[in-house]
Amino acid sequence: MSEPAIKYRLIKKDKRTGARLGEIITPHGTFPTPMFMPVGTLATVKSIAPEELEEMGASIILSNTYHLWLRPGEDIVEEAGGLHKFMNWDKGILTDSGGFQVFSLSDMRRIEEEGVHFRNHLNGSKMFLSPEKAINIQNKLGPDIMMSFDECPPFDESYDYVKKSVARTSRWAERGLKAHANPDRQGLFGIIQGAGFKDLREQSARDLVAMDFPGYSIGGLSVGEPKAEMNRVLEFTTPLIPENKPRYLMGVGTPDSFFDGVINGVDMFDCVLPTRIARNGTCMTHKGRLVVKNAKYERDFGPIDDQCNCYTCRNYSRAYIRHLFKSDETFGLRLTSYHNLYFLLEVMRNIRQAILDDNLLEYREAFMEEYGYNKPDAKNF
Repeated sequence: MSEPAIKYRLIKKDKRTGARLGEIITPHGTFPTPMFMPVGTLATVKSIAPEELEEMGASIILSNTYHLWLRPGEDIVEEAGGLHKFMNWDKGILTDSGGFQVFSLSDMRRIEEEGVHFRNHLNGSKMFLSPEKAINIQNKLGPDIMMSFDECPPFDESYDYVKKSVARTSRWAERGLKAHANPDRQGLFGIIQGAGFKDLREQSARDLVAMDFPGYSIGGLSVGEPKAEMNRVLEFTTPLIPENKPRYLMGVGTPDSFFDGVINGVDMFDCVLPTRIARNGTCMTHKGRLVVKNAKYERDFGPIDDQCNCYTCRNYSRAYIRHLFKSDETFGLRLTSYHNLYFLLEVMRNIRQAILDDNLLEYREAFMEEYGYNKPDAKNF
């Protein structure tokens, strides 16, 4: 039997929480965990070059199966030599299954046991995606880590519906596992669903762990539910995942949720938030949210964040970046995107060091206080 493509190595556990310091070994390198993965939906992290991602410390990024299936198409990417060569990125790549995007088209899709019928959001044409098709597309795209095709029901959906959905997701996971053509070169993760229902999360985890995936994702969170609910679900879901497998919380990208996830034993995070808000001039700083387009920064010649050592903060002022936005110059959104990604990757570096130093809770308290999360009028993300 061949070695799995993805392996997890536990280096240290925090003495007071469920946090873990580790590393994930992939065909395109080993990266430390906990880790934030910048999102490159269409084989590009918006406005950021691969060389810049490497410079800021990113070692794995996420791309989107659904969008790459529509354009340019998985066959073209395969012909180019796979995503790594296509986008000139020689480190880790993870692709989602496309399920979340398909299920977000609630008025354009129909779920059946075989798969999902829906309409292309670009031109309205009829399309069909099954567990086997989702795996086949990802096999051709060639990422290091692939996601199973699952249903992501709304968090507030009824118990009866979620129970049926979890059972279907388990059946789809098994079909996808059987369809996987490259287990020695690509690791396929199972996705634990169940909305806010403890027994359904437990059932989902039992089903998937029995299939022995090389890693597991926690899906169906950060979809609009209160953060207290997300943390409640994390507390009882993460321990259901074997300790020798990586744990991935999908769609989370704010510092407070990083701390919450890490303390509950999560290893991997991703989110479009840092680049999305950057394109509107919103920046993450050690003192909280800063909207650089605001008039008060017109004559502010200091950096976005005086505690940040990123390229943007070392070289450009708030006044200059505000000028770029007001002049519709795309260099402005490049600079804010770079800063936000660097900021989150730096937070993760500090979290890893804090776990190593046995002071994660102290670092969290200091960060949250300075960031302003503890203020009643805090404007966070």
